Amino acid sequence: MKRFHVHVHVDDLARNIDFYSKMFGTAPARVESDYAKWMLEAPAVNFAISTRGHGHTGVDHLGIQVDNAADLLALKTQAQAADLSLIDEGATTCCYARSDKHWVIDPQGLPWEHFQTLGTIPVFREEAPAIQAPAQASACCTPKVSGKPIGIPVKSSPSSCC
Repeated sequence: MKRFHVHVHVDDLARNIDFYSKMFGTAPARVESDYAKWMLEAPAVNFAISTRGHGHTGVDHLGIQVDNAADLLALKTQAQAADLSLIDEGATTCCYARSDKHWVIDPQGLPWEHFQTLGTIPVFREEAPAIQAPAQASACCTPKVSGKPIGIPVKSSPSSCC
């Protein structure tokens, strides 16, 4: 199964947990001091909010979460075949999870995360490595960029992730 992923930066976590719990008709599947996540079935959405923004609120990134490595490889192969700018993180940790992921960036600079969650961790990120990713992306680890450039500068920036 593929699940649509949306991550929104918020300024007041409790207020937004209350709002989204009412809107979705269910409590979050995970709540931390700076993060909440709903794993909705209808529609199939991994919807996350956090206070880890870079001075802005709103949509941080979109994504597609897959259940297995074959589906993740298929998304990566499709992006490479289309010569999209690809940021390959591989195995990483962020958003209280261990995962395997890569990113593509749309022409407006909006990051799209393709990932498989492999397990949970008790902290937002196990380490804070130096990264090189598009300024708008929320990449957690050192990515390998390939494909056609789309006009987004690659530079060091802090990470918010997942």
